[in-house]
Amino acid sequence: MRTPDPVAMSSAVPAGSTVGTPVPPPDSPYWLFYDEVAAAQLAQWLPPTPARVLDVSGGQRFAGQMAAAGHEVVHVMAASDPLPTAVGGRLLPVVADSRSLDWLQPGCVDLVLAESQALSLCLATEVTVEQLARVLRPGGRLLLVVESLMLGLARLAEQGRWAELADAPAADVVLVPRDDGSLTRCFWPEDLAALLSAAGLEVEWVRTRTVLSPATVERALSQGGSAALATLVQTEVKLAEDRDGGSTGMYLVASARKA
Repeated sequence: MRTPDPVAMSSAVPAGSTVGTPVPPPDSPYWLFYDEVAAAQLAQWLPPTPARVLDVSGGQRFAGQMAAAGHEVVHVMAASDPLPTAVGGRLLPVVADSRSLDWLQPGCVDLVLAESQALSLCLATEVTVEQLARVLRPGGRLLLVVESLMLGLARLAEQGRWAELADAPAADVVLVPRDDGSLTRCFWPEDLAALLSAAGLEVEWVRTRTVLSPATVERALSQGGSAALATLVQTEVKLAEDRDGGSTGMYLVASARKA
């Protein structure tokens, strides 16, 4: 998780940036806010007692957060990723493909975390979710984040893909190209809930990751600096709780339980 920089925050909207674009640029202060919201939502979701967690999120920040909270984390990583820093022996890195979990026994973990839109990058998401459900013990829980169809439509519009944009609402599966040429899969809340149910999971809730718009966040941080960040995060977490099933955000967060 990135640490807020009060100096950078005081000039939160760089010269030449486009405030209020549907998809904020990488240097937007919105992503600092996003990271803080993700960490707060994960802390709220995790159980108070130690658990074994399978982390297929990529990166290290969520694995480190969970290990620091006392959980044993099986962290799936690519061969090119740097080794994560051990946290009291509770962080277990494994070089493997998160889309194929044959190396794990059924029912061997208490929790599964698929943050950082990892499942949107697995285009055959149904197969991956079935794998994740298989390794969960009965009563175990899954937390995942995917790109919303709202974000997909915004990307298509920014890219001038008008034919694809017109067809997207009626499509069963929506794959949207990123600027780097890769594809991501986007979901409505109802689609995501149906996918989880089909894998034998009980859906607890589906929410937007952030309710506050990027433009609102950028303006608040440019005016209030780092002092505004904590207030924005607290507000966002509460707003997200009150808006289960909403589809206005760029990312969807879902929690599900294995019966």
